[in-house]
Amino acid sequence: MTRIANIMAGARHGGAEAFYERLTIALHGAGEEVLAVIRRDEERAARLAAGGVAPLQLGFGGPLDILTRPRIGLALKRFQPRVAVVWMNRAASKTPEGPWPLVGRLGGYYDLRYYRFCDHLVGNTRDLRDWIVSQGCPPERAHYLPNFAADFAGVTPAGLPGQSPRLLAMGRLHRNKGFDTLIRALALVPDATLCIAGEGPERAALQALAEECGVAGRVHLLGWRQDTGALLAGCDVFVCSSRHEPLGNIVLEAWSASRPVVSTAAQGPSELIEPDETGLLVPVEDPEALAGGIRRLLAEPQAAARLAQLGRARFERDFAEGPVLASWREFLHKVER
Repeated sequence: MTRIANIMAGARHGGAEAFYERLTIALHGAGEEVLAVIRRDEERAARLAAGGVAPLQLGFGGPLDILTRPRIGLALKRFQPRVAVVWMNRAASKTPEGPWPLVGRLGGYYDLRYYRFCDHLVGNTRDLRDWIVSQGCPPERAHYLPNFAADFAGVTPAGLPGQSPRLLAMGRLHRNKGFDTLIRALALVPDATLCIAGEGPERAALQALAEECGVAGRVHLLGWRQDTGALLAGCDVFVCSSRHEPLGNIVLEAWSASRPVVSTAAQGPSELIEPDETGLLVPVEDPEALAGGIRRLLAEPQAAARLAQLGRARFERDFAEGPVLASWREFLHKVER
């Protein structure tokens, strides 16, 4: 057992934030003593508390926030962690140094100036770890530790709107997610229904684009949903249309639910997916290619089932809680004070 401070100043929703919650609860469940520090968020706090970890909630504001940093420092002095993990830029910048090793956990290609006081940096893909080294970090201080996704095997399907076949996409309604490309692709996939679970600044633009493409009646924007497993169980094909996707937790979740995946060849999905084995990869920002991949899986149900089966096997081997938690615990014990 060790004492771990896990510090996150993330947004209300997001893949990194969800994994932070899962890992914090899993470390606690494995017998580690965990201090969780988060930006004020009663829903996140309730989920962590339900998992046995009552978090310290702080402001994590901008440059005028002069309280969060000393409060973290005081909490760390009281807790005396043997290792502290800071998640993303703001937590890294707000966490003071101490006698404990400081680990920066990156889920993207961030400005490493925020992590200049970290003793170790962790990337959640091998490409990100290699990029960290290319930015000047000594190789012995840069590490690859993957995420684990929730296991959605056997979840009861949600009643998705529209008629079959049903396509599902998930993520923040932001240009990086490429949902505009997916809506254009839908116009080339007759009769299919597209459900997008997520919220964000592109909602109005996506609705207008669906009207323009003549598919508004087949596009359903579901907003933020907590029933990810049920949504996946209710779809026929899962689609990742991202322009930029450092990892792709959504691909891992689709694998866990045994759903066939079509994805653009963004950074993370390109590392995760073995083409024509665990999913289909198509070029980024290419509606015709994306539509072709979707049509192929809808027309070849046996091929789609094979992709889903192999994706599930990959999830169990590399991205389920057991193997990933073991890797994280081994790393944290290795670098602890």
